[in-house]
Amino acid sequence: CHWLLLAIDPLKEVVYFLNSIDGEWTNYPDMKQLVDTSIKVFRSQRQARVPRTKSSNITWIKVQCPLQRNGIDCGYFVMRFMREIINMNQIEIPITYFDEYKCAHYTRLQLEQIKEELCQYFIEK
Repeated sequence: CHWLLLAIDPLKEVVYFLNSIDGEWTNYPDMKQLVDTSIKVFRSQRQARVPRTKSSNITWIKVQCPLQRNGIDCGYFVMRFMREIINMNQIEIPITYFDEYKCAHYTRLQLEQIKEELCQYFIEK
């Protein structure tokens, strides 16, 4: 299995797609259908009025994020993405990712850092 990150803004009906192997969301049609349906249910439960032109158009944004160099680090990439997004405390994720964290690939040291933080968390719990 492969980990990727979806950051969903249900009020704006925007889905940010972060994939460390540079794939498209169209490669995951079941996931896209599930998320789109969930947003539509959310929309109907809050009785939101949406123009007909927008009614089926949920915005999916592919974020240009750091890419992994192997087939095993995707979970650590997702955890690092989550940490960086939370640290930025922004409402939106830029299409080209955050300038402070922009890089083509994470270094081994950056991935080790997230592993250590996760281990420390479990030790404390």
